Amino acid sequence: MRMWKAIFICVFGTTLWKVSCAVEQIPLLIWSLESSVWQHQAYTYEGHITTEDELKDVLQPLFKQNNRNIVLFLQDQLILEDFISYATHEGNAGPFQNLQKEIESSASHLILPAVNWRAAAKLPQYLQEEAEWQIFNVEQFPVKTFEANLTKPSLFIIKLPATGSIAPVLNADALAKNDHIMKDFISLLQASGIQYTAMFTASQPSVMLRSSLMTYHTGRQLMAVSSSDSVSFPPLNITNGTNTCIIFYATNLTLTANRSIQIDLTNFTFVANMVNYSASMCNESNAVLSLNYANPTSGINNLELRFLMSNNFYSGSARNWFTVDSFQILQDSLNAAVFNVSMSAPAEYSYSCQMVGTNINYGSQFVPANAQANAWIISFTDFQIQGFNIEGGLFSYASDCSSFFSPYIWMAVVTSFVLLCILAYGMLMIMQLTTNERFDDPKGPALSVPQNE
Repeated sequence: MRMWKAIFICVFGTTLWKVSCAVEQIPLLIWSLESSVWQHQAYTYEGHITTEDELKDVLQPLFKQNNRNIVLFLQDQLILEDFISYATHEGNAGPFQNLQKEIESSASHLILPAVNWRAAAKLPQYLQEEAEWQIFNVEQFPVKTFEANLTKPSLFIIKLPATGSIAPVLNADALAKNDHIMKDFISLLQASGIQYTAMFTASQPSVMLRSSLMTYHTGRQLMAVSSSDSVSFPPLNITNGTNTCIIFYATNLTLTANRSIQIDLTNFTFVANMVNYSASMCNESNAVLSLNYANPTSGINNLELRFLMSNNFYSGSARNWFTVDSFQILQDSLNAAVFNVSMSAPAEYSYSCQMVGTNINYGSQFVPANAQANAWIISFTDFQIQGFNIEGGLFSYASDCSSFFSPYIWMAVVTSFVLLCILAYGMLMIMQLTTNERFDDPKGPALSVPQNE
């Protein structure tokens, strides 16, 4: 217990004030049953943000040890405050009580308080490329049994249930459930006689209430935007086997079925990776982005979203343009809801729009094309998509949906014109001022006025 207190108070406590308000870092906890993994490695990570290359160097001892079975517990969201905010004053680790016991009983451990979240998100891919593993992807719980060849190294990638809740009580309960899942899986490994090294991290930083921290940052920061507002998800990359051919991004994906059942697909798509896009296809002239969700909400067993895109040459502009021609929603075995879409951008660009959906006030509108579409309300925020000419797996320059003369620009233009007219009128009046030709000369004869007049 004292060792755990020292780690979380000394390492986490001092580091918290340095990096907690920055949303680019997440913690990474590693513990092993072998005592020589990090025996001679000093704790030089306090107050330091571990980059991707540094993280790879830290993980190298894992591939040289006798025990080469690795368990990666991957949560959707995690920040340092998750370990501290819910802990009690008696030193209890809050929702991570079982994790505390596992690390205390381990032969060696390493805690990285601040790892670049983009590097941590690539951790599953990096581990898979480092050795010839038996790979076990676990997403359904509880896990009662599994078959593994003990003569070969195994990589267990455990994708824990989503925890992203704004309410602290709900978030603490979700973290506690994941803590029990980790405990049960480790117990299963121990019962099977499997020696292991375990890691616990997340795909991205989480957003949580920080009122207790913000009291220390008043004064000139009152007008600053909260750093939590800048939290972004990595975009969804679709490959054709070798190269990325479709990139999709949004900060909010919300559908409303039958105008009553709200379905938030943001976490499923970009955080928890609980979306199947194997039906997507792409070539030089056409592309289809298919997002398939299993049990996204109660009452819906299967939900599929389709973006149909094309790349055509237009002689009027003498260049290729890519267009999103239609959007489809397929629910269970019902007929597809089809929407007409008018999104277009040069073929070398991506398309972006702040608000996309069925609302007529949005920058790009989805117009129902059949009767089934009238039952759906669509709202996508910070929407961006590219289906052709992708280089380096990144978005190209974005062609935005908003026209140059937006309502705000028109207001500024009209206001400026009115003020300019007032200024011109004032200048004209000043220029027309003339001096009085007759005035009283004090050196000249006095002006006499007869009394009878």
